[in-house]
Amino acid sequence: MESILIICFAVSFLITLFITPYWANYARKANLAVRDMNKANKPIVPTAGGVPVIAGFLFGLLFYIALKTFIFKNLTNATAVNLFAILCVILISCSIGFLDDVLGRISLRKSHRIILCLIAAIPLVALNSGKSMMSIPFIGMVDFGVIYPLILIPLGVSGAANGFDMIGGYNGLQTGLGIIILSALGILTWMHGSGWLAVVCFCMVFALIAFLMFNKYPAKVLDGNTLSYIVGALIACIAIVGNTEKAALILFIPYFIELLLKARGGMRKESFAVPNKDGSLDVPYQKIYGLEHAAIALLKKIKPSHKVHEKDVTSSLIFLEVIFAIAVLI
Repeated sequence: MESILIICFAVSFLITLFITPYWANYARKANLAVRDMNKANKPIVPTAGGVPVIAGFLFGLLFYIALKTFIFKNLTNATAVNLFAILCVILISCSIGFLDDVLGRISLRKSHRIILCLIAAIPLVALNSGKSMMSIPFIGMVDFGVIYPLILIPLGVSGAANGFDMIGGYNGLQTGLGIIILSALGILTWMHGSGWLAVVCFCMVFALIAFLMFNKYPAKVLDGNTLSYIVGALIACIAIVGNTEKAALILFIPYFIELLLKARGGMRKESFAVPNKDGSLDVPYQKIYGLEHAAIALLKKIKPSHKVHEKDVTSSLIFLEVIFAIAVLI
């Protein structure tokens, strides 16, 4: 069975690896490109990198479903229903993210994004996925009843999809964070006996690893909201269906900190840095309005050269997420 899973993950990896350069070329020709703001010359780079990622994820996961159905013949109805519900959520989120990448600079406001991502949760709401009984710190077990599917699930999906987009703007950052978070959730669900959910996680992880080869510094293609929405929505799906809400909340602690820092600036301050001609970065404001800025300020103090580059910011924030992932698994 393990060898079959490796094939499924390889399909996700190879499909994304094959499609990404073609997508980058097409996106550039279609003028679906943005400026890479942390470079001194601010080059125009193709975006909406979630398109090849979703392709690899879908092919890998559908290959797994086909094997379970036709070869092993052990795909239960409950698992199949949940799998396709998750697929529906991810596809709707991908459509919203792509719409945002195309129209976001023109007419799509933050409120529109939140409302649209609420709609993406409908498949999970319709199935009443997850368990309404949750353990609340200092209170104990609480049964949220109908509030869980009708309110908490949509808020969870929309919050995770939009929240995952908050930390970004640096080559490889969102992709790397997605790999760490979903790997932790994949290991956790496997340990809890939900092997099929672990497969869902790692199909996305291997697609992201392939995409990272083009998204790492210097990026040949940027992630865009197409990628951030599908990864954020998938994190919410795993948390809800796998009943790992606590773990997901711990893994999202950096995003809660980012929210507080962004709120400090009235949600108007950008995460970008001020690029210098030598490739180093400076903090754009006197105060800290994001973890990215905090990383730059801290690294400038501890590095002997006092120069911070884009790769340094990406590596430090991914390392921070690794710490939370280890805490969750322990």
